[in-house]
Amino acid sequence: MDRSTSVSRRDPYATSELQNGAAMGDNGAKRSEGEDIMSVEKMFESEAVPSWQSQLTFRAFIVSFVLSILFTFIVMKLNLTTGIIPSLNVSAGLLGFFFLKTWTKLLEKSGLLKQPFTRQENTVIQTCVVASSGIAFSGGFGSYLFGMSSVVAKQSTEANNAQNIKEPSLAWMIGFLFVVSFLGLFSVVPLRKIMIIDFKLIYPSGTATAHLINSFHTPKGAKLAKKQVRALGKFFSFSFLWGFFQWFFTAGDSCGFVNFPTFGLKAYENRFYFDFSATYVGVGMICPYLINVSVLLGAILSWGIMWPLIKDRKGHWYPADLSESSLHGLQGYRVFIAIAMILGDGLYNFCKVFGHTLYGLYHQFKNKSVLPVAGRSPNEPSLSIDDKRRTELFLKDQIPTWFAVAGYVVIAIISTISLPHIFHQLKWYHIVAIYVVAPVLAFCNAYGAGLTDWSLASTYGKLAIFTIGAWAGASHGGVLAGLAACGVMMNIVSTASDLSQDFKTGYMTLASPRSMFVSQIIGTAMGCVISPCVFWLFYKAFHDLGQPGSEYPAPYALVYRNMSILGVDGFSALPKNCLTLCYIFFAGAIVVNAIRDAAGKKRARFIPIPMAMAIPFYLGSYFAIDMCLGSLILFVWRKMNKRKADAFAPAVASGLICGDGIWTLPQSILALAGVNPPICMKFLSRKDNTRVDAFLGS
Repeated sequence: MDRSTSVSRRDPYATSELQNGAAMGDNGAKRSEGEDIMSVEKMFESEAVPSWQSQLTFRAFIVSFVLSILFTFIVMKLNLTTGIIPSLNVSAGLLGFFFLKTWTKLLEKSGLLKQPFTRQENTVIQTCVVASSGIAFSGGFGSYLFGMSSVVAKQSTEANNAQNIKEPSLAWMIGFLFVVSFLGLFSVVPLRKIMIIDFKLIYPSGTATAHLINSFHTPKGAKLAKKQVRALGKFFSFSFLWGFFQWFFTAGDSCGFVNFPTFGLKAYENRFYFDFSATYVGVGMICPYLINVSVLLGAILSWGIMWPLIKDRKGHWYPADLSESSLHGLQGYRVFIAIAMILGDGLYNFCKVFGHTLYGLYHQFKNKSVLPVAGRSPNEPSLSIDDKRRTELFLKDQIPTWFAVAGYVVIAIISTISLPHIFHQLKWYHIVAIYVVAPVLAFCNAYGAGLTDWSLASTYGKLAIFTIGAWAGASHGGVLAGLAACGVMMNIVSTASDLSQDFKTGYMTLASPRSMFVSQIIGTAMGCVISPCVFWLFYKAFHDLGQPGSEYPAPYALVYRNMSILGVDGFSALPKNCLTLCYIFFAGAIVVNAIRDAAGKKRARFIPIPMAMAIPFYLGSYFAIDMCLGSLILFVWRKMNKRKADAFAPAVASGLICGDGIWTLPQSILALAGVNPPICMKFLSRKDNTRVDAFLGS
């Protein structure tokens, strides 16, 4: 989803954490204009800033590696279930601080501590973990990459021939990620000074993360962090054990608590039920109320109203003998109307953010005082003590422009040569065309993220699907070429905005740009290995992976594949009246977004978000009910004790997500070992139960 994140810093819809981050960013900007008494850096002036080499410690990367595996499992599970991925920055920063603080305390007590734990080292861990686990999203394991497989292709009657299918394999997935995941890092490095110092872009997520890390390293902040980790640990244990308990009752299809008909069997048939998922209760606590309500409204509109009405038109709008999973039948309406809403929302936000970017650039260059002047002094009077100190250190460790340009060109050449060997349908000239325009799009995405905190990586990926897919053509494997091009583009623009956010975090914690860049490189390299391995474990352990109605339906894999089919074959695959409904919902998504912006922030809180509404069109409402329960818990908690809820809710939510997410590791191992659950808990109507009793009694 757009980390939509993807509801994360890779997503158009920021979580409550990121909204708080934006506010903190604004406050930080105000502080920089305030009095010296408000200075953050004065609190740390007694601490020496380590060199960039000293910030990159072996212990930091050991902790980063462990946390990367943990968060990759979590992101992968979310990817393969609904595609909604909340920001996990708080839990990454919190756990990184906890593990390193514990490590250094033990060494200090034994007299072996040589280097104290600093906020710069904490920033390195944060950067590395987010870069690594981010590959689980931008790598397309729940979208374009898995969309190439025969499992997903069989769900479409078009373009499911051999030249449009590529089965997942550990070797080519790792190779593909290594040749496409580093280009975005090199593309944005020459612009770091312009973005952070000259244009003074806020980067709300990066600013929020920096405030978090700075607060951890104050006595009061360290005390609170210790309590937050304790809360996270409690709910991690509960969530893990709850997942283990549920496993015992899932011996067959449609068994277990995940299929509990909470609101009755009729509602269950239309996918309205509570599935007891600790993960999505936690997600609901992190995501803003509006996201959760929008998802529930989308579920009611689709599964409560539209699909039953369209189902009544069976035999008129589509053949009555088609299975419900056929894209020429009811499933086609579900998938393509959802795609129409996603594309309408994506187009509107692309134009909006691109417009903001151009408008911002125009004003930056019009105002000569903020033009990117190479000799600009960090000692000018307008700068606060904090900004003087931060600017001085940010400019100290330069990354040569020639190194960034040479790195981009060398990797682009290697990629252009190697990618056609991985995907024969993707020609060298397709790749060259992408790499020519990619730096411009990477800059636009990084600049837009600095202004709005919105990364439109998946939107740029969809643009590549339609352009490269149509260019390659149906007879030359255009569907697969479009999906592969989507992966190339998404990885470039996603990592570019991520590194820009990290540069902002480093700027505010006095971490060197060099250590940020190296940490991002190492984290990306970790992710290029860890993410395919975790996906491979899911792929081998769960044989119904990607199937509608399974535990891991991977909804966006089918959505992305069908986008590619639309780009190559046009609208011939759509069932009757589906195109008309698609036009209506495409236009509706644009209109609703326009109304939201015109209404202003105060009223926009009560207008649903089209992208969020589109998610349950294909999946159902079960996860929406989980998320709304999470919102309800948070709402009641805030009413009872707002201060405590604001301090501990992210930790509690992260514990619920992490525990349930990490349970998938032993669950996968049990499945691979052939160990099956002993009990099937299934719910039947009275009539069916009578028939079963009669059959067993005969």
